[in-house]
Amino acid sequence: MAVPEIWAGVDIGKEHHHFVVIDAQGKRLLSRRILNDEAELLQLIADVLELSRDVLWAVDISHGGAALLLGLLVSHDQHITYITGLAIHRASAGYRGQAKTDAKDAFVIADQARMRTDLGVLRPGDEISVDLRTLVTRRTDLVCDRTRQINRLRAQLLSIFPALERSLDLTKKGPVLLLTGYQAPAAIRRAGASRIATWLKNRKVRNSAALARTVVEAAEAQFTALPGEKLAATMVARLAKGVMALDEEIAELETLIEARFREHPHAEVIQSLPGMGTMLSAEFLAATGGDMDTFGTADRLAGYAGLAPVPRDSGRVSGGNLHRPRRYHRGLLRAFYLSAFASLRNCPASKQFYERKRAEGKGHKQALLALARRRANVLWAMIRDGACYQATPPVTAAA
Repeated sequence: MAVPEIWAGVDIGKEHHHFVVIDAQGKRLLSRRILNDEAELLQLIADVLELSRDVLWAVDISHGGAALLLGLLVSHDQHITYITGLAIHRASAGYRGQAKTDAKDAFVIADQARMRTDLGVLRPGDEISVDLRTLVTRRTDLVCDRTRQINRLRAQLLSIFPALERSLDLTKKGPVLLLTGYQAPAAIRRAGASRIATWLKNRKVRNSAALARTVVEAAEAQFTALPGEKLAATMVARLAKGVMALDEEIAELETLIEARFREHPHAEVIQSLPGMGTMLSAEFLAATGGDMDTFGTADRLAGYAGLAPVPRDSGRVSGGNLHRPRRYHRGLLRAFYLSAFASLRNCPASKQFYERKRAEGKGHKQALLALARRRANVLWAMIRDGACYQATPPVTAAA
């Protein structure tokens, strides 16, 4: 992109945005507070374009309250760049005055966009990628909620029945379902293994007999009824039902994610890379938008994922002092790391690369990160060329 004539900095808010437009000398051409409303935003865009058609828009938030503005700018074929809020906060200290206002923040955003040449163009992504981002974000929230609910369930069960809490794997469906019907040791002893096994079998729980024997053995180890046991048992049942409800919603979301992912033009290419299952592939698209032109090179993609270490030298400490960058996309790093780990089971090339790194003295995590970095290069090239993964390069017959 050529150097623009003017820069428009936007301090994003929930109800209002503040816009400041500056020229090449940093002079303010426009400063205005605008309601986050389509009509007012369109008028603002028209006013800015009257100043110059060659404008670069800079924002400090790329989602949420900025979505309407970004959508309008994209529909007007405008160039947009993103600067993190942390970068703006740190840069503000270099400007005159200690006051913090929306107008000053918008000016700093515009001025930083004017001076910095390392900012990439922001592309919100195609509709499928945006949908996947919404679905993946919701699934992540639910998975975190499920983990918290299981921890609460364990704590509540531990307060009345430590032996049962110790015996059950509450990450599995069967033990959680059991707790919706049986929680206290006396009730489990009265029911007996046979009745509990039948109860579980009728609810299609696998290995119901073994699970029933496990809980009865736990009940035989505790005959003391603790204070508050009756109410606590009710809370255990409530929490277990909550975990099952979350499991159902997560399963529904995964079905939606898979169906939407299949519609993306890069779906077949991405999933052909060993280890990239449907969920991890969807997370990759949600994080990147699937457009590799946004990054330009595989190195930038790796940097965005936190897989390209950066030097952190100081004084006599120089050379080889490499660390993960402070700013990177955690979800993208997760997708690359977990897919690299999964590829060790069914990809000889990944296994060979991993073993070579271990032989060089790297630990398990370091070797996996090195493999993830290499796979970032491969995936970037696959999407660029529209070619599926091939374990070995094709052999060209001699003429």
